[in-house]
Amino acid sequence: MAAFDVVVIGGGPGGYVAAIRAAQLGLATACIDDWRGADGKPALGGTCTNVGCIPSKALLQSSEYYEQAAHQFADHGVKVKGLDLDLAQMLRRKDKVVKASNDGVAYLFRKNKIQFFPGHGSFVKAAADGYQIAVGKDTVQAKNVIVATGSNPRALPGVEFDEKLVLSNTGALAIGEVPKRLGVIGAGVIGLEMGSVWRRLGADVTILEVLPAFLGAADEAIAKEAAKIFAKQGLKIELGVKVGPVERKKTVQVQYTTADKSSKTLECDGLIVSIGRLPNTEGLNAPAVALKLDERGFIAVDADCRTNLPNVWAIGDVVRGPMLAHKAEEEGVAVAERIAGQKPHVDFNTVPWVIYTTPEIAWVGETEQQLKARGAEYRVGSFPFAANARARALGDPAGLVKFVADAKTDRVLGVHIIGPFAGELIAEAVAAMEFGASAEDIGIICHAHPSLSEAMKDAALAVDKRAINI
Repeated sequence: MAAFDVVVIGGGPGGYVAAIRAAQLGLATACIDDWRGADGKPALGGTCTNVGCIPSKALLQSSEYYEQAAHQFADHGVKVKGLDLDLAQMLRRKDKVVKASNDGVAYLFRKNKIQFFPGHGSFVKAAADGYQIAVGKDTVQAKNVIVATGSNPRALPGVEFDEKLVLSNTGALAIGEVPKRLGVIGAGVIGLEMGSVWRRLGADVTILEVLPAFLGAADEAIAKEAAKIFAKQGLKIELGVKVGPVERKKTVQVQYTTADKSSKTLECDGLIVSIGRLPNTEGLNAPAVALKLDERGFIAVDADCRTNLPNVWAIGDVVRGPMLAHKAEEEGVAVAERIAGQKPHVDFNTVPWVIYTTPEIAWVGETEQQLKARGAEYRVGSFPFAANARARALGDPAGLVKFVADAKTDRVLGVHIIGPFAGELIAEAVAAMEFGASAEDIGIICHAHPSLSEAMKDAALAVDKRAINI
C-alpha cells in the first residue's frame, strides 16, 4: 500500500493547487481524481477546466468575435461580407483550449513529482498513522487528507438533466446547433454567461429568475446598469417568477407565474437550468471515518478548513463560502502550508467576483446596500467608461467604476465595475484592499494614459470629488 504525507481527493482548481503547493513544501503528495475527457482518458482540472470556467470563456470569446463581426466591425471601417457561423469549429476550438489546460495540470504534476491516481476516491477507515483511501482496486495511506471534490449542478425538482433538452452547464457548452429559442432558469453567473453565448450566436434567449431583484449580490448601481445593457442587447430577463411544471416533448414547455401573478408558458428548443450547485460529497463514504457533514451535505470546517477529524481538511465547493475556483485555490495553498507548519491567512472579504458577459461585471468587498444595512458611514466615487479615452477608442464605453470608502479613514471598503475587462481591472482593487489602501492612495498613483485603468484612478479620486475627467 502506497503511503503519502498528503493525499488530495479531487483534481479541480482547489485540489490540484493544494497538491502542487504541498509537493513544493517537500511533502510526499498524491492526488485522486475521476474526471475523464470525451476520449475516456483522465482529464485533470475538475469542473472548472472541463465544463466550467475555461470552456465557457472560450465560447464567450468566440461568440463575442462573431457578434462583433456581424454588428460592430463596420463602425471601425471593417466590412464583412458573407459572414458564416461554423459552430462545429467553435466547439472544437473550445475543446482544444480545455485539453491544453488538462495537459498543463498533468505537466505540473510530473514537474512536482505528484503521484496521480485516476479514479474515484473514498474513505475506507481511519488508522493509527492516518487514513486509508480506496481508489479503484488500490488503497492508499495518507497522514493528511485534503477533500476537494467540488460540486454538481442542482436540478429542478422532478426535472432531471438529459443534456439534450434540459441542460446543465455541461450540456450548455456542447449544443450542436444554435437553438431558435433558448430558455434559461437562473440569472446568476452561469445563466448570464451561457445566455449571452447563445444569444450572440442567434438564439432568442429568455431568462427566468425566481428572485425579485436582478443580480442581488452585486452593488445596486452595477446591477441596474447591467439590466439596462442586457435588455438593449436583446437578452430577455423576467424577475420574481415562480417556476411550475416543465414538460419535455419535441420542445420544452415551462409553466411559470410572473411577479404580477400572471400565468405564462415558455416554449423553447432547449432549457438551461442554472439554479445553483450542490456539494459533491455523496461518494466519499464519510460515515466510514465519521466525517461530519452539515444538513445540506457540505463538509463542516472551521475558519482554517479543518474538519472534525484530525489531519482531514476540506476546501472549495464542498465547504462554506462562495463557489469560486480562485477561492478554492487560495484555500488549497493555505491548507498545504498549514500542514507544513506555516500560518497563512485567507481574507474572504477580498475574494473577487467576475461575470464574463459583455460588458464584464466584477466586484470585491462590500456593496453600498451592505454598508447601509450595517449603518456604516461611507463615501462613494464613480466614473463612467464613456469618459475614458481608451474605452472610447475600443468602441466599448458602456459601464462604470464605483468605489466605496470609509467616511473617516478613506479606507477602500469595496470596488464595483461593469465595463470592458472588468475582470482584469478588479485585481488592482483586490491588491489595494489587501494592503489597507485608501481611495486617495489609488487616486494619486500614476496610471498609464490612455488606459482603462484610468477609470479606476478617476473613480477613486471621485470619492473626494477630485476626479479630473468628469
